[in-house]
Amino acid sequence: MNQLDSTPEIIGMRSRTSTSEGYAAVLATILIWSTPSLFQYYLNRYYDPWAQNFYRYLVACVSIAPLLIYGMWYRPIDWRAVSICIVPCLPNVVHQVTQVIALFYMGPGVYTIFTRASVIFTALLALAFFPEERHVIRQWQFQLGTGLGLIGAFGVVWFQPGWKSGHIALPGLFVAFTATFCWALYGILVKRPSRELGSIRSFGVISLITSALLFPLTIAFGKIGTPLHTGSQVNLILIVSAVTCITLAHVLYYVAIREIGVALAQSLQLLCPAGAMALSAWIYGERLTHAQIWSAAILLLGAFLAMRTKPIATTEAAENI
Repeated sequence: MNQLDSTPEIIGMRSRTSTSEGYAAVLATILIWSTPSLFQYYLNRYYDPWAQNFYRYLVACVSIAPLLIYGMWYRPIDWRAVSICIVPCLPNVVHQVTQVIALFYMGPGVYTIFTRASVIFTALLALAFFPEERHVIRQWQFQLGTGLGLIGAFGVVWFQPGWKSGHIALPGLFVAFTATFCWALYGILVKRPSRELGSIRSFGVISLITSALLFPLTIAFGKIGTPLHTGSQVNLILIVSAVTCITLAHVLYYVAIREIGVALAQSLQLLCPAGAMALSAWIYGERLTHAQIWSAAILLLGAFLAMRTKPIATTEAAENI
């Protein structure tokens, strides 16, 4: 390395640039991830949970394949690094299926708010798995912001007057809890593949493995021929949701994890419910009570405090391709 490039000023500039890229990536992810539950709730009318997730991940895999092949042409993939992608795929499969099932019990907006509880699981798992994350978790802004976010998330569910058919059933809460925990576990386990392979490569491999795992499950429990019996509009919506909410959002999320850390990237996802509730109210007529609105305000305050947390400066960055 050139001696000039190793000066504190240059390193500081690179660190600030990486941090800015991380925040930009996570904010873009927030905008996109305000919509998945709305797409999934709509697709539940036509696709069973197994088929819906298999075809969404298959489309995501196909959409990123050209970038993956292009990258392999110039720099072959380390197959040892590929092998470590299998582990995060397991909780990802459970999360994908259970989040779709949860939407049979609750509205898309309420589910999006409830699943923000993943921040507490992520914080605890990050504390156990990654010592470099502990400085973030120890900051008072992170602790207070996460606490307020969780209070707001559970308040929205607690004060819900009922969605369509009455109060949320306990099986629905259990399914939503399972989806939330598995999402947090996935966010922790995917950090190493993202760091070693890069954001695009790691997601390309993970989407392929996830599709392969979902295929036999769809054969056994779902209806593999569903796309042949639904209209072109429904299939188009599935494709759009896959490309944006899975492919694009995951790549951006991996960039955010790499630049600002797992715990902070997950905490900032507390902003997603605001967009999800607004869209769900407009499209599906889902409404919040006054108590839920106050809970949502507390949640957003917690997200703001979490955003004030300063990630550790790093000088190493994995390549995107």
